[in-house]
Amino acid sequence: MIIDILNLNGHGVFVWPSFIFPLLVCYILFLRTKKTLSKLEKENIKEIKILSQQKFEHIKKQKISLLNSKT
Repeated sequence: MIIDILNLNGHGVFVWPSFIFPLLVCYILFLRTKKTLSKLEKENIKEIKILSQQKFEHIKKQKISLLNSKT
């Protein structure tokens, strides 16, 4: 009985690949996108750390120059 339902009166050979192929393609695209996103996130985290460190150094220099100008 289940075999008859899956066979779809002889049309299952055409119907099931038409479902499986798009799902497989979507899954592959999902995995590639997820991999690319994680790679970009890692690059952005590194860049943010560098920029925040540079900003901290810049603020530190400003404070030092303000202290020197007051005296």
